[in-house]
Amino acid sequence: MPVAIVLINTEIGSETEVFNALKSIEGIKEVYETYGMYDIVAIVEAQSHDVIRDIIINKIRKLPHVKSTTTMIVVEHSRIS
Repeated sequence: MPVAIVLINTEIGSETEVFNALKSIEGIKEVYETYGMYDIVAIVEAQSHDVIRDIIINKIRKLPHVKSTTTMIVVEHSRIS
């Protein structure tokens, strides 16, 4: 199943609001509020790259207070317990 890592910048002071909104979007499997260059990191997993694209463009980017996103499409991954 395709996976993408989405790095998100928010408006100052709105990190928690965006973080909570992301948790309710289908296809987002993990969300991290972070310090540094990006405010939030989201892991998106879906049936196809087209579905991932739709989630990013029509759901994540359209959330209030999201300033920008950078997406990395995962080529290969392994879940380590």
